[in-house]
Formats: sequence, structure tokens, C-alpha cells
Amino acid sequence: MATNSKLLRGVVPPVCTPFTADYEVDEKSFRRLINHLIDGGVHGLFVLGSTSEVAYLTDKRRADVIRIAIDETAGRVPVVAGAIDMTTLRVNEHVRAAVAAGIDGIVITAPFYVRTHPEEIALHFRLVKEECGDVPLYAYDIPVAANNVKLETATVLKLAKEGVIQGLKDSSGNDAGIRAVILGAKKLGLNEFVVLTGSELTVDSALMFGAHGVVPGIGNIDPAGYVKIFDLVAAGDYQAAKAEQERLTEMFGLVDVGSTARMGRGSSALGAFKASLKHLGVIDDARMAPPQIPLNADEIAAIIPFLKNAGLSVK
Repeated sequence: MATNSKLLRGVVPPVCTPFTADYEVDEKSFRRLINHLIDGGVHGLFVLGSTSEVAYLTDKRRADVIRIAIDETAGRVPVVAGAIDMTTLRVNEHVRAAVAAGIDGIVITAPFYVRTHPEEIALHFRLVKEECGDVPLYAYDIPVAANNVKLETATVLKLAKEGVIQGLKDSSGNDAGIRAVILGAKKLGLNEFVVLTGSELTVDSALMFGAHGVVPGIGNIDPAGYVKIFDLVAAGDYQAAKAEQERLTEMFGLVDVGSTARMGRGSSALGAFKASLKHLGVIDDARMAPPQIPLNADEIAAIIPFLKNAGLSVK
């Protein structure tokens, strides 16, 4: 099992992937975004997750993301990468490439587009861990993207006890579930097992009941705000942490600027994240990978009040 120094803690944003006009990775914008996040005090970076649009990226683009992220980060914080794909053989191809590139950790979901049993899900993680070797493996619990299958607490704890997974990123939205994992790991003496919440609107409370950190999509826009919550909770200043969480929660309203009549919630949220980063001068282009629908001019303009009300400087 990896040492504590290699395991994720704190604020670990799922990094957006900026694109050029022909949907290649915009290297200059991506490097600026990485520095924007590190300058904001984050403790790690998660590339090739949902917010990174991993499901839309070719293998070549995935490789570009990992290469650039590792190079630009230059060891300042750990970089973990999603090896997200439908089944084990496909996932392990991504794992081999990421490990060869020097990634600090691998993140995977349960298999999807297939009907599975908890034992098959557990076997999937075991086989991927064999491919990871000494590189930490994190389970990504995101039912909305994995056949609506939530990783069972018993499965997570069993895999943790076996040393198959070194942590969990919980984006299920089930606070009772994440708390059960935290308590279960404590009872089993799994003191190095890391639990990160993906529920960016309840970070203060998750940290208070024992989560080790957060993976906030909106942390691309305001990384320092989430670092502030993390530090305030660590210092025991829960009221100040609550106030900062409320500020970020109000800003999160920008994810709903996209019209439900013509786009999905994913396009609205990711479009808002990227448009915000463009408003802030971090990236050059807010385009998303197809077939996601882009925000129109009115929707993009509607983001600005959210940013200004949160105290951010719009360019």
C-alpha cells in the first residue's frame, strides 16, 4: 500500500480540459489552468474525470492531458488520472499508459454498459490493481455514470482491507453512504484509507464527519475557496467554514444557466465552468467536446453576476 505522502488529502479539483477549435487539448490554456489551481492552494489534481470530459476523449487526447499535467505540475502536488472505460481489459490499457507516464494515482469506476454483480465489480478492481502495481488505486462511486450502480459499503471496505483500493471518491450524493464507509474504515483500523467527497455543496459537513478532502468541479473556478473551507474545518472554525460554503453554494447556481429545453444538465454545468474560466482569463476557449451543446451568448452573460457576487474578478 502507498505511503501517506502519496495518498490524496485536501482539495483535489477534477480539472477541466480546455480545447482548441479542432478539439485538441489546448496546451497553453491547460497549463494556465493547472497553475491557477496550484496557486489557489490545492493539494492535488484529478485529470480525466467527469469534469475533464473523459468520456469524450480519444486515447491520444487522454495521453496529452496526462503528459501536460505531469509536466506542468512538476511534482508540486500529486496528479491522479481517471482510467475510465467500460470493462477491465479496456481500463487496464489506460492504466498501463498512465503508469508509464508517471501518474501518482489511478481512479476507476465500476464497469458500465454491462450488467454486473458485486463480486464481478470487486474482481474488476482487483484485476486493475494488479495492473497498477504500487501506484495507488481509488474507487470512483458515481452511480449516474455507472448503470446507476452504487458501490456497496461492504464491497468498498472489503477491497480497502485487501489493499486493492487506497481510497474512495464518492460522487453518489449519498451522505449516509459516505459516512458509513468512513465509520467502517475506522472500525477496521484502515487509518490510511482516504475518503474524498465529490459533493461540493456539503464539503464543510463532510469534512466535519471525517472525510479527508473534496473533489469539487466548481473548484476549477475558485480553488482558494475550497482550500479555505478545508483549512477552517481543520482549525475547528466551523462557523467560518459554513459561511464560506454558503458563498460557494450561491456561486454554484451558475451551473443552471443553460436552457433545459435544448441541453442536458452536464452541458449546462460544464459549459458554465468553462465559460467562467474564460471570463476569469484562465482559458482561451469555452468549447466542450461534441455532442454537448454550447451555451449561447445570453447564457454566458448570465454567469457574470454569479462570479461577481462571489467576489471574483471578471476580465
